[in-house]
This record gives sequence, structure tokens and C-alpha cells, in this order.
Amino acid sequence: MMQQYLRIKQDHPDTLLFYRMGDFYELFFEDAEKAARLMDITLTTRGSSAGQPIKMAGVPHHAVEQYLARLVKLGESVVIAEQVGDPGATKGPMERAVSRIVTPGTLTDAALLDDKADAPLLALNLHRGVLGLAWLNLANGDFRVLECDAPQLAAQFERLRPAEVLIPDGLRLPLLDQLAPSLRRLADWQFDAETARRLLTAHFGTRDLAGFGADEMPVALAAAAALFDYARATQRQALAHVTALTAERDSAYLRLDAATRRNLEITETLRGEAAPTLLSLLDSCATSMGSRWLRHALHHPLRDRAAAAHRHAAVGELAEGPVEPARRVLRGVSDVERITARVALRSARPRDLSALRDSLARLAELRAALGAPQAPLLQRMLDELATPDEALALLTRAIAPEPSTVLRDGGVIAEGFDADLDELRGIQTNCGAFLLELEARERERTGIANLKVEFNRVHGFYIEISAANAAKGELPDDYRRRQTLKNAERFITPELKAFEDKALSAQERALAREKLLYEGVLDALAADIPRFQRIARACALLDGLAAFAEAAARYGYAMPVFSDQPGIEIVAGRHPVVERQVENFIANDCRLDPTRRMLLITGPNMGGKSTTMRQVALIVLLAHVGCFVPATSARIGSVDAIFTRIGASDDLASGRSTFMVEMTEAAAILHGATDQSLVLMDEIGRGTSTFDGVALAVAIARHLLDKNRCWTLFATHYFELTRLAHDYPECANVHLDAVEHNHGIVFLHALEEGPASQSYGIEVAALAGIPGAVVRDAKRRLRALENREIDAGPQADLFASLPADEPEMPGHPVLGALAAIDPDALTPREALEALYELKRLSA
Repeated sequence: MMQQYLRIKQDHPDTLLFYRMGDFYELFFEDAEKAARLMDITLTTRGSSAGQPIKMAGVPHHAVEQYLARLVKLGESVVIAEQVGDPGATKGPMERAVSRIVTPGTLTDAALLDDKADAPLLALNLHRGVLGLAWLNLANGDFRVLECDAPQLAAQFERLRPAEVLIPDGLRLPLLDQLAPSLRRLADWQFDAETARRLLTAHFGTRDLAGFGADEMPVALAAAAALFDYARATQRQALAHVTALTAERDSAYLRLDAATRRNLEITETLRGEAAPTLLSLLDSCATSMGSRWLRHALHHPLRDRAAAAHRHAAVGELAEGPVEPARRVLRGVSDVERITARVALRSARPRDLSALRDSLARLAELRAALGAPQAPLLQRMLDELATPDEALALLTRAIAPEPSTVLRDGGVIAEGFDADLDELRGIQTNCGAFLLELEARERERTGIANLKVEFNRVHGFYIEISAANAAKGELPDDYRRRQTLKNAERFITPELKAFEDKALSAQERALAREKLLYEGVLDALAADIPRFQRIARACALLDGLAAFAEAAARYGYAMPVFSDQPGIEIVAGRHPVVERQVENFIANDCRLDPTRRMLLITGPNMGGKSTTMRQVALIVLLAHVGCFVPATSARIGSVDAIFTRIGASDDLASGRSTFMVEMTEAAAILHGATDQSLVLMDEIGRGTSTFDGVALAVAIARHLLDKNRCWTLFATHYFELTRLAHDYPECANVHLDAVEHNHGIVFLHALEEGPASQSYGIEVAALAGIPGAVVRDAKRRLRALENREIDAGPQADLFASLPADEPEMPGHPVLGALAAIDPDALTPREALEALYELKRLSA
């Protein structure tokens, strides 16, 4: 047995091997130690090797999915070796073979997958600065390739969020160790473009890949070769549901770099939490397919404005009526997308097929709910939601209304579908009735009133007659003696023997028959896989657009308008997430046009600068996703990318300080932004000394105005930048104001024209709980700095002229004494004495 185990393990040295032994999956040697640590299971020993006990750990076969789920979340891969031999015919150890390989990127089991997120497998190749990507979502058959510049690696990982990454063994990219959750190195020869062409054309049945638009992507195709071969190997079969290859172009979607996706908190907060985010706000989907489409759509805003406008039209029509009837039907639709993949991979379970049957049965009701739509996108959905009558009829006839969870328990195939199966089941359920009927017939045939038909485990079924009746010699010719007892004789007849053979093997034969019939149903459904995939895509799209329609109605969103005129004009725009978290959110306008390419935003800390900037970006993003937007109106010209430089964070793992991260992100914007890009710059330069920061901020702003000429929102506390409006007509000053009231500060959150008068930083510090003595000291020093002209010189001397013990206000001795008093630190007696001292000095 151990020799067999080691032969299998030799083929999968870097993977945990679950080796089936009876009712358990066992692990041995290092695998056992690792599994015991990761899954918190008991580590024991069994037998010995080279004089040392063999470490062993195991999990029950019926609970294996929960352990697999835990391992996959940790980025581990598992090989499942099942018993394939016949116990009755096998001498020695039963034969075992690998039935499947479970890796983080090749999951299809519902128990192992997140319902609302995809877990794609990605292969990466790099050649002469060209990054070739191929990724496959095995749970739905979506297979794509893309070529882009190598610096876009982080942005693509943030967009795709792969569960597992394959790379050539010779490729060394330190960034991958941070980005890839599960990294697997394959032999370099597996990444070959010619191999990919042969392999993929054979799979798709085409002469070349030109029809997919991928013929001119050799670097990406090399990655596709390794990926496709790896995926096939893990599934141990062809990937029948992978019916097409999509060649993505970088120009298909608005460019969003990794920093922008994080800063806008599209699907994850800056703290890594799932809410509150744009996705958590909009996701009211009735199906998990819709939730996954929504997540994908938010990360893939369309450059094709006509396609986005088609979504707007569909959302508008749904919001006017059919949204609720459609959503009621969708709540009864299962995850057809993933069930289809399991049907294609022949891993579908009985309840998958019953769920598929029930979902297909609701398509007519779903089409009726849509009525006669006018929007082209909804009209197309009606065609894609056509019921596959033959497949539905087969599933209705073949699968029991409430099948068992697993095939081995039986009760999966419906009554009346197969006569042989019905007979075998009838034997199991009607055995007693048959025996009583046979006994009555034999009594009548023989004339023996006390004849009995019985059964025991040793001799099986028999007819028992008393010795006296048997001695008369008048028994039928077909009676054959089976056993002689002291007072009775036992006989068997051909009819009873035939029934015995059936009865004793009925359950085993029924299960075998069910398995055969079930495999036949899967075979028959294979032809309908493309139709099931179209149905799944239509349901997901309808569900996602219905979520947009519900958000539009509930939150008062407006349909955006795409314009051929350059610029962005938003009236009463709101931040979709923040407005749900606060009361009395203040809406703001934003106008960017060729005469206002940059808005320099000043104002107090906590005044709303970052929120105002983000809401403009999110409105533009939502418009290109196909959703209505949180504004009274929005007119959006051509936009090709959104860049953000917001927030302060370091990357110590890569040896980058906060300021280095800030400058790296700023550099990416300066190199990548075009005159059609939307750029958000928040507090650039604050990570270094004041003079350096001001100099960098001014230089970066000037570069954006002179060279990039992009649509820019530039928030800053450096009032020196407000002078740019005098030098550049296309630069405008705007501000968010605040007022002091009762020794406090009130933020108005309203965007006004012109620069702010002050930053109120010290007042915000007081709100944060900075001790009163520190706040007062800061105010004294601020007034001193504002009243004095700071001589040019080393920045370290900025406060050198203001020693800590020097009175703030020179001149009359009363003023000096008054400045030295700290009222909060005085007792009543000391305060009275200080008052007398001031009186004396003024005399």
C-alpha cells in the first residue's frame, strides 16, 4: 500500500496527497505533519519506514469538502487519490488513481467557492518588456488573453484578483511575491506560443486563432498554453465548457491603476474590509451570478460609450416597471453559470441538476416579467432567455423532484424514467408483498396449507414444507431440494431463484443503474452547454442591471449623458457611499472644460476635499459602468483613464517610505495621463519638508497643465499653489469653507469659487483630542510665524527664532506677562495673584 502511495506522491511532490483508505483520506510523512498543522487535526503514526515511524493524519471522506476549503483558502493544492479497484476481485491493496487535483485557481465545487466572487487561474509570461497574461475562470469557462506593458502588472493583478498564478520557472519578478496569493512555477518549455496555437485550435476546432483576435499575441498565447494544459491536467479531462477565447485590448476599458482601484474603495475599503464600498452599496442582486457580474463591471468601466449608454437605457426601462417582477423570478434562479461548468466537467451533483431544472423552468416566467421591452439590451436578453425545451424535458423526466445530496445514496433518478431501475427499486420495496403472493400461489398449486416462503442470511430464499408432506412425493417437478432439516424440507424453484438473485443484488444493481443513467443524462446535457452559458450570462446581466435600477430609484440617481464636447459637468454631485453614512450630505457641482482643466481645491482639513474629489471620479466610473449616477445631472466628455494620488501609506515590505509611495504614484500619473484622463491629486508633497513639498507640488501641477493637459482636481494646503491661477487661465481656484463658532469649527462642505482663507489645521487638531496646552502653544507659534518674515536659509531654522521659553509678544511688559500665563494650569489663588501682578505692571 505504501509503495502505491509513494508512486502517486512521486508525480505530485509539491502537493498534499489525500489517499483514500476506507472511510478516510489519509496523509503520510511530511504531508501528514503539514496537514495536521494547517487543519488542526491529530497527527499519529502507522507502520515504519527505514526504522522510523510513519507520520499519518486523516480526515473523514464525508467531511472532506470543509477541509479542502480550509486548505484552498491558505493557498494549498490537494491531489485526491480514490479507490478504483473492485474489493471482491482484488487481491492485495486496492488500486488507487488520482481522480482530481484541487488548486486555488481550478475550483468548481460550490462548497469551495465564494458565491459572489470569481477565483480565476492566471498565467503570466514576460518577453522583451511585453507582459502576456492568460486567465481562465474554470467555474464558468471564461478564457481570456491580454498583452500590455510590464509596468501594468500591479494594475492587472488588482483588476483580476487571481486565486492562483502560473509563471515560467526562469522568470524572476520580486513584485509577484507580494501580488500573487498562490504562485506556482512551471517548466519554461510549457510557455510556448506554437504549442498554444496547436493546443487551442485543436480544442476549439479551428484552423487558427484569428477569429478570436488573438493571433498577434504571441507572449499572451505562450501563457495560455501553460494555463490550458495545467487546467486540463487538474480536471483529468477536456474542458468542454471553454468554448471561446477572448482577446482583451487595453483600450476596451477605462484605465484604472492599482492605486486608483484602492483609493476609490470600489470593492474593498482601504482597511481591506468588504463594506462600506461601492459594491456593498449597489449589490442588491437576487442571484450570486448577478453579484459576480456587478463586481466585474465595477472594475471594468467601458470605453465604448455606446455600450454603456445601452446599459443606461436598460436601467431606465427596468426602473419604470419590470424591475420588481423580474427580481422576484430571479430569486428562484440558481447559479446556472457554475452548475453548467460542473455539468461540462462531469462533476455536477444531483442537486445541481435539480436546481438547473427548476431554474430553466422559470425562464418563461422571467421573459413574461420583462414584457415587450424597448431597450435593445433587454430585447437581446429575451432571445437569450429562451427555454431549452428538450433539456428541460429531460431533466424533468430524469431527475427526482427532491434528489439525494450524493449519487451513492440513490434516489436520484425519477420514478418512471427507466423500467429496469423501477423494477430493481420495486424488488427492494415490495419484497415482502412478492413473497406473500408467491406463498399463496404455491399453497394453491401444491395443496399444502402450511407451506411457507421464507428467507435467512445463510441460505437465502426457500420454500419450507413439513417432512410428512415432502414424503408423499407429490411436489411439482420444478422443486429442487435446498436443505433437509429434522422435521422439514426446504426447496427452491426457478422463479424463486430468479427473484433471489434480483433481490439480493437489487440495491447494488439499482445504484449501479442510477450511476449509468446519471452519466447518460450528463452526456445528453453536454450539447446544451453553450445555451446554458448564454442563459447564465443573460440572467447575470439582468440581475446586475436590476440592482442598478433599484439603486437609482432608492437613492435618487440620474441618467448621465455622454457628450462629444470635452469636459465634465456635474450638477449637485454626491459621494454614493459617504452620503449613506452621514446625515445632510452637501451636494456639490463640478465643472471641467477647456477653460478649466485644473481645479485647485483648498480648504480646511476634514472640510470634504477628498470626498468631493472621489465623488467626481466615482460618478465618471459609474457612468461608464452603465449605472445611473448620484447627481442631479452629469454630462461627461471623452475619458480614457482615472488616476488618483490620495492618502498616505507606506510599503515597508518593498522598502518604500510613505513619501516614496506618494512620488511613485505621482510619477505613474505624469507618465500615463493624457488630455482625456481624469486625475485626482490630494495633498501632493506633504510627505517631505515644507519647502521641498511646495516646490514639488508646484512643479507637478505645472507639468499637468503644460504637458499632460488632463482634467485635474488638485487638493492642497499649500496656498502658494493658488497663484497658479494667475499664470494659467485654464487653472481655477475653488475651496471648501468652514467657520469658527463658539470657540469651535463648523465645516460647511460646500464647494465655492476662489481660494480658501485658511486651513484650520489647529482647530481640527483640537477636535482630534490634542491637549489644550499643545493647541494653545501651536496657535502662539502660528501667529509668530505669520507676523514674522522668515529669512531664507536651512529649513531646520524655521522655528529657531522662536525659543520655547521666549515670550511670544515683545513690547509692553504686561503683554509679555499675559502671554506667559496658562489659565488652565492656575489655581484660583494663583489666578488672583497673576491678576494683581498684571495690575502692578500696568501702573
